Amino acid sequence: MATGQRGFDRNPTDYGDPEFARYLRRSFVKSMGYSDDMLDRPVVGICHTESGFNNCHRHFPEMIAATGRGVLAAGGLPVPFPVMSLGEVFLHPTSMVYRNLMAMAVEEMIRAQPMDSVVLMGGCDKTVPALLMGAISAGKPAVLLVAGPMMTGRHRGERLGACTDCRRFWAAFRAGDIDHAEIRQVEGRLAVTSGTCAVMGTASSMALIGETLGLSLPGTASIPAVHADRLRAAETTGQVSVALANAGYPVPRDLVTQASVENALRVLLAVSGSTNAVIHLSAIAGRAGVRLDPDRLNALSEATPVLVDLKPVGTGYMEDFHAAGGLGAVLRELADSLHSECRDVLGNQISDRIRAQDADPVDRSVIRTVTAPVSPVGGLIALRGSLAPDGAILKRAAATPELLEHEGRAVVFDSLRDLSERIDCPDLDVEPDDILVLRNAGPRSPSGMPEAGYLPIPKKLAARGVRDMVRVSDARMSGTAFGTIVLHVTPEADLGGPLALARTGDRIRLSASRHRIDLLVPDDIMERRLAEREEAETPGSAAERPTRGYRRLFHDHVLPATEGCDLSFLR
Repeated sequence: MATGQRGFDRNPTDYGDPEFARYLRRSFVKSMGYSDDMLDRPVVGICHTESGFNNCHRHFPEMIAATGRGVLAAGGLPVPFPVMSLGEVFLHPTSMVYRNLMAMAVEEMIRAQPMDSVVLMGGCDKTVPALLMGAISAGKPAVLLVAGPMMTGRHRGERLGACTDCRRFWAAFRAGDIDHAEIRQVEGRLAVTSGTCAVMGTASSMALIGETLGLSLPGTASIPAVHADRLRAAETTGQVSVALANAGYPVPRDLVTQASVENALRVLLAVSGSTNAVIHLSAIAGRAGVRLDPDRLNALSEATPVLVDLKPVGTGYMEDFHAAGGLGAVLRELADSLHSECRDVLGNQISDRIRAQDADPVDRSVIRTVTAPVSPVGGLIALRGSLAPDGAILKRAAATPELLEHEGRAVVFDSLRDLSERIDCPDLDVEPDDILVLRNAGPRSPSGMPEAGYLPIPKKLAARGVRDMVRVSDARMSGTAFGTIVLHVTPEADLGGPLALARTGDRIRLSASRHRIDLLVPDDIMERRLAEREEAETPGSAAERPTRGYRRLFHDHVLPATEGCDLSFLR
């Protein structure tokens, strides 16, 4: 028996006898009822993230079946296999901690198991970047198939979509504007179908980035999860995966280039996407040896208009975006500024896609033109300054315009526990013009960089009608949230950055126009505070730090937000 290099003959188990390994593998495979004809076909792995702890993916059995149909029709053998799933609201302390663990699992399972290509099936926030990070490092042909967004619900005559509307109603509940009975009603009407959040949050931002990078089929990123087209897209993806298996290329690293990453940034800015997507895109790019430069992000942001009117910063939902023309319409508007030579898994250039005009007209109430945009500049900017020497991120499209140039007094919270215990205290010394500061919530902290940057407005201010304040932290913010919020402050407090030295009463100045966030404390005072901190035991150290397992690995090797929070030995 000759050992081949295709299908189940790939990656033989090492017994010291390759022929025995092939014989034993085929005997075990035959126990699953496959014929010899099937065993001689190219194998397409279907790497999926179905889980009872992931509501976004509850339709995956149907999608797996549709993908398998496409693989069989094209002459391949579909072999589904699970990897760990990251349901955003089901993981403690936060799903961000486990993104890299999932990426490691994806990489190792693709590399170790016998497959000629792989379909990457995910959707909920961290699953798409984890799938792409792992697939880039694994080096086999791969194509992404996302879950798609959920449909909207209804409440007392208005549409609801997770999770922007959940934050709006929760703020109203905290302010006393609605009662317990209504918040319980809303609870059952926010997420009413399978699929990812119905707004331009992190999941939808990452789906569009994956398609822009060329890693998924054109037009598939925004198809609603429950739409029949989602299953047709799965079937076609299965067929394409067989072509990739037979050709052996492209692999994801061929498609993730400096030029395609810039295109992805353009799209992220034009759709006013999630701040989380900057971290994830940086991590994905880093696996391909491409660096995301904050200064370049700012240059692109000043030259890229916001074209899409969706929540959390607009009025529409993802189902409206898809019906309005989807990513194809956005790419056509951005055509003059894109790197048109970038290719996708089909081998086509972006310019080919732009020339192939869709038959349906674009709904300009949802997707604007570059000459009449929602905003003339992009939705995201990077900040630097004495409070964030290595960088921070601000979603200016989600901010209150008059707060984008603001100086105020810092009200500092040392940890998530401190925030929880004091934010609603009646005697908290805080006014609307103050700046709320949360520290020790970065990637190395015990909380693992949760979506806690959306600090709640103190209850006594919310009751007075205050709906936004400048908020600063080394944490993240949900892509479904809104407000004037400075995130990902680097170096984080756990690493001794200036954020660790800020005190209540200090003055902080935010200037979006100058891309700066500054702590207005003299250098000599900062040096004295640093010396005092080094003499004392610091928060987040000693007993709070993990001592074993993956959590220790993460703590010891996680890179800062500016480098995507990947693990140092995986880039």
